[in-house]
Amino acid sequence: MTTPAKKSGTQAKKKATSDPYRDRWISCTPTEVEIRGYYFPWGSKHIPYNTIKAVRSVDMGVLSGRGRIWGTANPGYWAHFDPSRPSKKVGLVLDLGKRVKPFITPADPGAVEALIRERAGLAPGEPGGRSPII
Repeated sequence: MTTPAKKSGTQAKKKATSDPYRDRWISCTPTEVEIRGYYFPWGSKHIPYNTIKAVRSVDMGVLSGRGRIWGTANPGYWAHFDPSRPSKKVGLVLDLGKRVKPFITPADPGAVEALIRERAGLAPGEPGGRSPII
């Protein structure tokens, strides 16, 4: 009787790095955006590109994103867990055509925005705007 072969460390890393973009909290796979740390206590949200209606780059301030590590003070937005958000200056708001819009802070927001626009078939965006109170 044979036993299934275990994946070597390099095979597992190859799968993890095959995504066009991946940081600690955000992955852009070929089919979706994965937001780790979105749900309590560490659940991920998976958003297929074809469900994204718009993406907006926003400049963050203390009350408009940088001061919030997780959650929201504004019921129209939800910020995933990101303990390094206070040191970041730009976030992305994803419009899914629903009441609550995910607010994400990838390590490279320009790369993530470009990938989302390309894969969701969205037109180029306006330069960064002001973030809502999060």
